Amino acid sequence: MNAHTTTLPPSLSALADALVAARRANRTLDAVPWLDTLHEPAEAYAVQDAVAAALGWFDAGTLPGCWKSGGGSRNATLTHAPLPPAGVRQSPADCSDLVFHQPGIEAEIALRLGREVTPAQAASLDHEDAAALVDAMTVSIEVCDARWQDREAATPLLRLADSQVHGALVLGEWRPFAAIDWASQRCETKIGNADTVVREGSHPLGDPAWLLPIWLRHLTRHGQSVPAGTVVTTGSWIGLLPCARGDQVTADFPGIGAVRLRV
Repeated sequence: MNAHTTTLPPSLSALADALVAARRANRTLDAVPWLDTLHEPAEAYAVQDAVAAALGWFDAGTLPGCWKSGGGSRNATLTHAPLPPAGVRQSPADCSDLVFHQPGIEAEIALRLGREVTPAQAASLDHEDAAALVDAMTVSIEVCDARWQDREAATPLLRLADSQVHGALVLGEWRPFAAIDWASQRCETKIGNADTVVREGSHPLGDPAWLLPIWLRHLTRHGQSVPAGTVVTTGSWIGLLPCARGDQVTADFPGIGAVRLRV
């Protein structure tokens, strides 16, 4: 996945092997035997990298082009995961060829970098000037899904090791990034025949671009620059809503755009 490689200790290597085997066999894992495996985020990220390398998701020596990032509040530790290209699709999308175990929907805003960001630039970024690095935004829907039989029984670090329980991502049409009154921005999400879920100003960080410095420092921590065109999703406006195979899902952010997919 990138130029930074490490030899994992046996316990982390075993966890990575188990996650790889689960993905290849389209099955889930019991989290209980692994509850004491991970003790810090760096270990979870090392497992992420090992799984991605084993499955050949990304070209060696380059950073992945699409990521998820976010957290429950500005005081929380933000988490990040690279997204396998095969599951990143354009709206309207059909995801029925993908295997999901207990899928859920998150409605988000995705941002795209307009220029390369070096490690030195990332280190000096603050939340106010980071948005100047973005050239475009779009509505996105993430289908979340875990390799854990009981997602809630898995620790946050186990979920982080499992690509932060990512399943697929559908992107809408890109539009130029501009200042938005995020506190009054509406998000309207409909899953199947359920009532439309409407939220306003509900982004957990207040501003989707707020996470950019933290995310960019994560990507550049091993000395690599982040290419222009790299995409990041920024956190759900609706929490996680359950869905089922065959459901038609729409997410509409009035004034920005809409996305449609079939689970």
